[in-house]
Amino acid sequence: MRSQLTKGLARRVMYLENKDGHIEGVAARIGWVSFSKTGKTIYYRDRVLQKAKGGGVRGNFFDVESGEEFWISGVKQRGSNMHPAESGVTVEVDADAVDEYRSIRLSL
Repeated sequence: MRSQLTKGLARRVMYLENKDGHIEGVAARIGWVSFSKTGKTIYYRDRVLQKAKGGGVRGNFFDVESGEEFWISGVKQRGSNMHPAESGVTVEVDADAVDEYRSIRLSL
């Protein structure tokens, strides 16, 4: 299914921000995710993240195991990936996503 989130891709580099804690020591990461057929579930590493029905309080997805809220969006060419209400979030790019992230940023 093609949506603004999946862009018709089975796998895509995305920005993920944990609104309730950290992802491997940082608040936000840029890395490869895969999608369910409907695009309402995102898989990132060992996490299963489902679309928040009606929108979450601080995020648009939640971790089905922990209940933590996540803000997930496409990587922006201009680099302003964090949630609009946030500032100063530490972001790390996963090692396997660095090349794809650079190609997105350089396509300005």
